[in-house]
Amino acid sequence: MAEKIKVLVVDDSLIFRRFVEEALQGEDDIEVVGSVMNGAKALDFIKAAAVPPDVVTMDVEMPVMNGLDALKAIQEFNAISGSPHGIGVIMVSSHTKYGMDTTIQALEAGAFDFIEKPNEGGHEANRDRLKKSLTAKIRQYTLKRRALSRQGGTVRPAPAPLPSKPATPVVSINRPTSVAGTARAVLIGVSTGGPKALATMLPELSAAVDLPMFIVQHMPPLFTASLAASLNAKCRHTVVEATDGMEISDNHIYIAPGGMHMVLRKTDAGRINIGLNAQPPENGCRPSVDVLFRSAASVFHGDSVTLILTGMGSDGAKGAGPLKRAGTHLIVQDEATSVVWGMPGSAVAAGIVDEVLPLGDIPLAVKREVDRRRKAS
Repeated sequence: MAEKIKVLVVDDSLIFRRFVEEALQGEDDIEVVGSVMNGAKALDFIKAAAVPPDVVTMDVEMPVMNGLDALKAIQEFNAISGSPHGIGVIMVSSHTKYGMDTTIQALEAGAFDFIEKPNEGGHEANRDRLKKSLTAKIRQYTLKRRALSRQGGTVRPAPAPLPSKPATPVVSINRPTSVAGTARAVLIGVSTGGPKALATMLPELSAAVDLPMFIVQHMPPLFTASLAASLNAKCRHTVVEATDGMEISDNHIYIAPGGMHMVLRKTDAGRINIGLNAQPPENGCRPSVDVLFRSAASVFHGDSVTLILTGMGSDGAKGAGPLKRAGTHLIVQDEATSVVWGMPGSAVAAGIVDEVLPLGDIPLAVKREVDRRRKAS
């Protein structure tokens, strides 16, 4: 029988801790090994445990030691513990602005994902929503970490440092069969592990190319505004949460707002602007990467560079098909630097990928492709 995934629940509300335990009850492969009221108690539990937990569900706002400080302390513990896969942290966020902003900080600092505290509907409906979301995130993260550890691979909870010189692709799968036009945009799809990946990659990428960039990061409403504000402080480009009808410009990064699909469209005057809609989710997601990619294929054709980064599920693989046929250059993040390799792996399985690279190598790869196209045109 496979070893159970050990979970420590951390929240200053006893009621919510019991609610999380109830949501995880009955899962044959998951065991709640502890329940404590703040970050300091969590560290005491971890240091005293004969076998540390695999995952900690961490409340953001707590007395004594809050979630962000506790996350940093757990990362320090991971660095010195010699554990083969380390303790993963999933943040539990409230709907306050402070809670959302701090959650983004935690994700950029290395928490692998987050969940919102349910606040709509009855007890059973909230429990079931929490159960579905939390169990999927816990399993995907832990099983990947254990698999890499068994294979003798290097587990990298944080992306590798960005290189100072051009890197050789780890894998080159398909080279473009035709010379596409000059790249006019960078398209990015990302999910689990995305805020950390974006905070690591975008400052270097925006310094390397002046193209507009469009990002679908799977995230609920309101959180994407906090993400955009955080990234804007780090990047040379101006980073904004997209609005309906917004005209695009170079040196700008546009993030799809949570709960809305983002599409690109041409105006009667021949300019390109952004459209938002609340059509049904695709791949269980709204915003969906597939929706953005399909619209980009009709606007930019193949005149783009497309990135699929760390993420659970397969969103982006189908939508990248029309882009690839039109001539886009498709780069995906490799498995070792991805928190979850679902989205990149699905694109690789579809046979449409040009390069598979560690996250740190992607900005220079994009620049090389943009420069290549400019010379070719």
